Amino acid sequence: MIDLHCHILPGLDDGAQTKEDALEMAKQAVAQGIHTIIATPHHQNRQYQNEKNVIIERVKELNDYFSQHNLPITILPGQEPRIYGELVDDYKADHILSLNNTGKYVFIEFPSSQVPRYTDQLIYDLQSHHLTPIIVHPERNSQLMEAPDLLYRFVQKGALTQITASSVTGQFGKKIQKFTHQLIDANLTHFVASDAHNVTSRGFSMEAAFQEIEKQYGIDYVYMFHENAASVVDGKTCFIESPQPIKRKKFLGIF
Repeated sequence: MIDLHCHILPGLDDGAQTKEDALEMAKQAVAQGIHTIIATPHHQNRQYQNEKNVIIERVKELNDYFSQHNLPITILPGQEPRIYGELVDDYKADHILSLNNTGKYVFIEFPSSQVPRYTDQLIYDLQSHHLTPIIVHPERNSQLMEAPDLLYRFVQKGALTQITASSVTGQFGKKIQKFTHQLIDANLTHFVASDAHNVTSRGFSMEAAFQEIEKQYGIDYVYMFHENAASVVDGKTCFIESPQPIKRKKFLGIF
């Protein structure tokens, strides 16, 4: 299994703080069947600044450390930038890191309660530079929960999305779990990843998430999510079903 989103690089953000923390996370990942992790530290979210060259260096150090402990896992470089207007300029300046440094996919994180008005333009600008934006954990954004047609529009325009394994299993609450399943139903998401920060409150939950997906949607969905993760690592084109708007149920004849 491949995990595209994980805060395993020690000391860079609110994920692993020490190499020992990272080692415990890696052991938990291996126990769940994960053999490859893209490390995605936060960037430009006010509190954390983690530019491309630093991440690549830290990934090499962590792989060496895991090799010393004979762990059968590979860490690849990535980044989780909070959306900001100069993102494309910083990509051209070699500060923004595409996933596994392939020049194909880049993460975008929204603030938890809003979607910036310039998102449409940024999606277009990224695509103009041959980058495919992947919107991370949209199911945890309160504005998208209230107005899911926004996300539908972004996906129609070529953005992809990644849901969190713990959202699938209900660890963020029933409301987020329900919206997560609506995104799967409507072909509005393309990847499942852990967004793991530690081994306690924010672990991997990948194994349980895929068991739930297989139970609810069948093995073909599991294969699709796994294949898409591999395509990101390799910088190849992902499998995309036609997105559908999320249907809002009427209550007493009123939306």
